[in-house]
Amino acid sequence: MKTACLAAVIGSALIASPCFAQTNADKVVVAHRGASGYLPEHTLASKALAYAMKPDYIEQDVVMTKDNRLVVLHDHYLDRVTNVAAVFPDRARDDGRYYAIDFTLAEIKQLSVTEGFKLEEGKQVQGFPGRFPMWQSDFKVPTFEEEIEMIQGLNKTLGYDIGIYPEIKAPWFHRHEGKDISAAVLKALKQYGYTSKDSKVYLQTFDYNELKRIHDELMPAMGMEVKLVQLMAYTDWNETMVYGEDGSAKPYSYDWMFQPGGMAAVAKYADGIGPWKPMVVSDESVKGNIRLTGLVKAAHDAGMQVHPYTFRSDEGRIPAYANDFNDMLDIFYRTANVDGVFTDFPDKAADYLNRQQ
Repeated sequence: MKTACLAAVIGSALIASPCFAQTNADKVVVAHRGASGYLPEHTLASKALAYAMKPDYIEQDVVMTKDNRLVVLHDHYLDRVTNVAAVFPDRARDDGRYYAIDFTLAEIKQLSVTEGFKLEEGKQVQGFPGRFPMWQSDFKVPTFEEEIEMIQGLNKTLGYDIGIYPEIKAPWFHRHEGKDISAAVLKALKQYGYTSKDSKVYLQTFDYNELKRIHDELMPAMGMEVKLVQLMAYTDWNETMVYGEDGSAKPYSYDWMFQPGGMAAVAKYADGIGPWKPMVVSDESVKGNIRLTGLVKAAHDAGMQVHPYTFRSDEGRIPAYANDFNDMLDIFYRTANVDGVFTDFPDKAADYLNRQQ
């Protein structure tokens, strides 16, 4: 199901202009993988820099190791941001990937972290060429606990109240491998005092079945009730897989979330949604004619927050309907009326909101 269908199934596309938009002072900034526009994603250095930029929340993507430790990585494999192929050349699976779940924490701590890259004809090509140079300095993969302790420590010493925004990565994969990552993440949150709706935390995942399990089973059993966010994808992204009795996996269908009544159904177990930007503002938009899909209104009518991803100011990352990064923020915060954004450049989003207020 693609963006062109989104407005049709939710409702008629709305056409709006920023001059008619209502402002809302309760907007938030989520530092996406830290200050990942400036330093390698999910490193403690990136999170410390993000903290100094005063976002409302800092994001952690969480995966599990072979010895059941929680580490902060965007992927449940290691080869996109580390030198694992050089350090452990014989540890890849049949698909050529090096999965975090196959390594102990001690082994992962031996690795160096760099800017994300892909292999092209055997050469490492940096995903964002204008960002921090690859393999400069020596960054490490942090544990979930290390990052929480750093943020809580800075909250104490600096007097801010910056929250955390963890994502449970591929819980369907972890459970298939025999590990209950959701229970482990909740245990860690409880250990550090994140237990209620008032706690400065949102817990997110793309996996509908797992988020519902967290809401209906795991949190009640642990005496917890933190805010939950349903991340949204298109089915053909293969973001979430469902295993059949024969062990085969097929992609989970997100199509129902975009249909009338979909947001009301999500709201039964979630406090918010995390959609991709074009799910909110259609790519058919042009300057002066912004087409909203209706997703934000549907979510707000169901009582949920909306925090779309991902806002980047890198070359080629500003949609054609926006003049620049600030204009893109203005379209989403004011015209689309989202409640927050995930951004690799939290300083720019925070500055934008400060100037608005």
